[in-house]
Amino acid sequence: MKKSFWAMLGLAASLIFTGCGGDTGNEPAPANNGGDKKVEATIKVGATPVPHAEILAEIKSDLQAEGITLEVVEFNDYVQPNIALNDKELDANFFQHEPYLNDFVKEHSEMKLKNAGGVHVEPMGIYSSKIKKLDEVPFGGKVSIPNDPTNGGRALLLLEKAGFITLREGVGAEATVQDIISNNNDLQIQEIEAAQLPRTLDDVDISVINTNFAMNANLNPVNDALFMEDKTSPYVNILTVRDGDENRPEIQALVKTLQSEKVKNFINEKYKGAIVPAF
Repeated sequence: MKKSFWAMLGLAASLIFTGCGGDTGNEPAPANNGGDKKVEATIKVGATPVPHAEILAEIKSDLQAEGITLEVVEFNDYVQPNIALNDKELDANFFQHEPYLNDFVKEHSEMKLKNAGGVHVEPMGIYSSKIKKLDEVPFGGKVSIPNDPTNGGRALLLLEKAGFITLREGVGAEATVQDIISNNNDLQIQEIEAAQLPRTLDDVDISVINTNFAMNANLNPVNDALFMEDKTSPYVNILTVRDGDENRPEIQALVKTLQSEKVKNFINEKYKGAIVPAF
């Protein structure tokens, strides 16, 4: 009887534990009462602070609603964001126009970077802390322009359009100071890293500055620029990715959101013509 009692007790315990544990290898996962869950993804985008990081901040919640977490990494130069993207420290960057990207890739052929979509134009402007009108630029005056090839050429084209210089015919955006064939005011042109140009304003008579760096230095392009590119500028700022990544669903969602009516309204209302939507 004693042996039979312990055998029956063991059988009961076995049945109890089997019922609690269930067959974990075959049971289906519990139903998601909240409906289908979106695929979670995190994308890291490098950007210059103004306006690129500001525009990205505006769409964070929209992407989050789609299950995409957007992390923005700020840069203050035009070289490191492409290097970080190539090294897979970023999923995309947002700071440059396509002529700059093309020139960069030409010089770094090992980097396979691609335009994933255009967002806005930042008209380049001529600024000064010393004069109020362009005709006040003195003979032999000092001018600072970006030292990178595409923005340098772009700045020279703007100086030509403003009537200061004449460039060799046909050079276009690839112009360098060696392509100047006449210099009406005998301007002394200094080539400076683009991000540092606002700091040169106390040392030069005029400076040709990219809008993002002008705004980052609290310059209002509409009110403070003495002369600006018009809205037909071909220098559209783009989202850049590694070649092939443009097909990633989260990148496609980012492009779609950047080219939304919400972003267009944000650009128009916040920057009031200093930045122009390009979609």
